[in-house]
Amino acid sequence: MGAVHPRVLGYLGRALSLELTAVQQYMTQASLAETWGDADTARRLREETVEEMQHAEKIVQRMLALGVAPAASQLRPAAHARDLAGLLRQNLLLEGDLVNHYAEAARFCLLIGDGANEAFFRELWSDEQHHADAIARWLRSCSGGRPQLIARALF
Repeated sequence: MGAVHPRVLGYLGRALSLELTAVQQYMTQASLAETWGDADTARRLREETVEEMQHAEKIVQRMLALGVAPAASQLRPAAHARDLAGLLRQNLLLEGDLVNHYAEAARFCLLIGDGANEAFFRELWSDEQHHADAIARWLRSCSGGRPQLIARALF
């Protein structure tokens, strides 16, 4: 593989930070749901943790294939709330950040003619869009329709 634009490497590093932030957030929230006695929510949040870990692993593999050492620069603190709807709103915000990041990275790669990395970011963008939609549906199911407005505002 030829030289990779430094900004593409920056997008990969930021993506790793965001995905590991999501892992930390979903893992923390699963434990919180468990303390609330909500085993179903804890199980579902653990599934979200695994999905985000798989994204982080893809990014690590991509970075290694490009010859750079993977390094997440900064993880955000895990967001928490007093109830499930509050947790899901926090998760929608994080998913919105991921969707926007991948869209920006794919656009940049298109601009510089880096088709391989554009396809990589576009695949993650699609995955995160579907993920955000699923969280928005979950939020709607527990709070009577209001989350649809939140989801539209994010994307």
